[in-house]
Amino acid sequence: MSTPETMHAIRITRHGGLEALERAEVAVPVPAEGEVLVHVMAVALNNTDLWTREGSYGRPGDPDALSGWRGPIGFPRIQGADVAGRVTAAGARKDEALIGRRVVVDPAIYDAGGPDANPVGLMGSERDGGYAEYVLAPVERVHDVTGSPLTDDQLAALPTAYGTALGMIERGRLEAGQTVLVSGASGGVGLAAVQLARARGARVLAVSSAAKQDAVREAGAHIVLDRARDLPAQIRAAAPDGIDVALDVVAGDLVSQGLPLLREGGRWVVAGALGGHGVRFDVRRLYLHNAQLIGSSMHTPAHFDLLMDLARRAEIQPVIAAAYPLGQAAAAQRELALRRHVGKIVLHPPAPGSRAPAA
Repeated sequence: MSTPETMHAIRITRHGGLEALERAEVAVPVPAEGEVLVHVMAVALNNTDLWTREGSYGRPGDPDALSGWRGPIGFPRIQGADVAGRVTAAGARKDEALIGRRVVVDPAIYDAGGPDANPVGLMGSERDGGYAEYVLAPVERVHDVTGSPLTDDQLAALPTAYGTALGMIERGRLEAGQTVLVSGASGGVGLAAVQLARARGARVLAVSSAAKQDAVREAGAHIVLDRARDLPAQIRAAAPDGIDVALDVVAGDLVSQGLPLLREGGRWVVAGALGGHGVRFDVRRLYLHNAQLIGSSMHTPAHFDLLMDLARRAEIQPVIAAAYPLGQAAAAQRELALRRHVGKIVLHPPAPGSRAPAA
């Protein structure tokens, strides 16, 4: 099947509300050497989509500045970090063996080429992403998952949420038999952390709203704590000897409340600020107990390799909450912002060979 010259896409031309999402017919990008063209079968939504559109990330020294994930965005920008699809073209003959392969794209832009490189940019923010029929990807960031029994929707759910969760687990050095606390456990990263920590053999304490506790328990949590009740008291009752690792996407008051609940040498890993970015805590609880407060942004290439190995063996089963056609990206982002769902929301571009409108 030949590649069309144009494609449907959803992009932003400015920061703003849902009205900033615009449909467009744009040229299908042509892969250069070192790149492949991926036909998008599914693209998953993340909070980064909302915050990038809104410009909510701030900048060093100016937390209220309109900004993308790591700084100013070059508009127009096609959103969407999490892509599962099939390779349809390669920029170099040596990479043509990938054509036809089912792949997941690592959305991170790294600061170096090694396995422990740090992410400094993100597909859908610092370069065009998967809210489109096709997307370009560097060859080294394309992972062949042709044999995976996971669906395209499940594969698309992995990169940002599960990559971030696995990065937290690796940086927190979580081991089998240890006790882990997961905040925001019904969200994308939180639910991924529950599943990955359980797969690692940890004892999982998960924090969730009462309405979503059953879903969190089904994902693998041993004990689910009600975020609306006295959380420190619940944690002490569930883990009287303390917790080894906290995987925290909430921050805010939870950090100050939770640090004293770590065991000696415990690790508190933060990868989000849903509860607020201004944090106060008693620093004595940090140094007197050899505790560690660790920031964790996404994953490294080595972490993503581990994640793809899990995907090929289907050792994790991402939960899909809803699927929308590409043209309904605004409705999908609205649903994501309401936080009533459990699992991932995905978009489906038009089927291969279809040139019907995406709505």
